[in-house]
Amino acid sequence: MEQNNNDNPLKSPVIQEIIISNRIGAIAVILSQKLDIDNVKALKLFYESETCARLHNKETGLYLYSDLYIVDDFITEMQNKQ
Repeated sequence: MEQNNNDNPLKSPVIQEIIISNRIGAIAVILSQKLDIDNVKALKLFYESETCARLHNKETGLYLYSDLYIVDDFITEMQNKQ
């Protein structure tokens, strides 16, 4: 039996935002370790980045990639700004 998308809780915008928020927390922890900075600073830097904006934009498809890939993408973005 085919499931209606309206019945799928994973399609809920609220649930999707919770999932993205949890991923961003994990990304911030990885960034803090790689950059040797505290978690709060890593979270702030990531939230202010183009990478974070692209992660929230479903059209980019970035949300489909692993947290490590996104971390590397963020680091590349920061290097290109220098």
